[in-house]
Amino acid sequence: MYTQQQLKQQAADAALEYVAQVAGPDVVIGVGTGSTADLFIDGLASLRGRLRGTVASSERSAARLAGHGLPVLDLNEVESMPVYVDGADEIDARLHMIKGGGGALTREKIVASVAERFVCIADQSKLVDTLGAFPLPVEVIPMARASVARALARLGGKPALREGFVTDNGNVILDVHGLRIADATGLESAVNDLPGVVTCGLFALRGADVALLATQDGVRRLPVS
Repeated sequence: MYTQQQLKQQAADAALEYVAQVAGPDVVIGVGTGSTADLFIDGLASLRGRLRGTVASSERSAARLAGHGLPVLDLNEVESMPVYVDGADEIDARLHMIKGGGGALTREKIVASVAERFVCIADQSKLVDTLGAFPLPVEVIPMARASVARALARLGGKPALREGFVTDNGNVILDVHGLRIADATGLESAVNDLPGVVTCGLFALRGADVALLATQDGVRRLPVS
């Protein structure tokens, strides 16, 4: 029986094999944030010298990449990337995700938008039938915290301030509990349209292209190819 940590490592290794196929001297890889992304970063060190560089979705990931001697580029210097690799807090069969448990959702969404393909790496526990058991993170400009919280409550959620946490962008996070998300794209649009919201942790309008899910029977790929 594999532990959750071993399953995360399997998913990270599968993503590394995926990236190795597109590696080249002009290639830039987008890298996400979180415990599974950390394992992918550690493995990516083996491709040092075979890539032009990386773009990180957080200061945490940038520091880990730099620690392995991998060049970290400013996204403004990069026109396109073949792949962005990141984890998820939840993912469904349509490859819609909830992300942002680590608080990097805005930068993750920005970096992913420049990549041709989003590869989600996760263990099997993150695959769900319906999104929402994991609280939905919403990054909010501080002065709008209370007004956004009231609006989120009207949408059926129970928002709670993530105490003692400030994003890399200087904003706060409201974690919205009690949701059962039947229409992920609709809710993403509705939350993102609230004045004061930077973005929410729903990745449905632009979900993953590929999911590499580590199971007790090996890595499962969605969609099946």
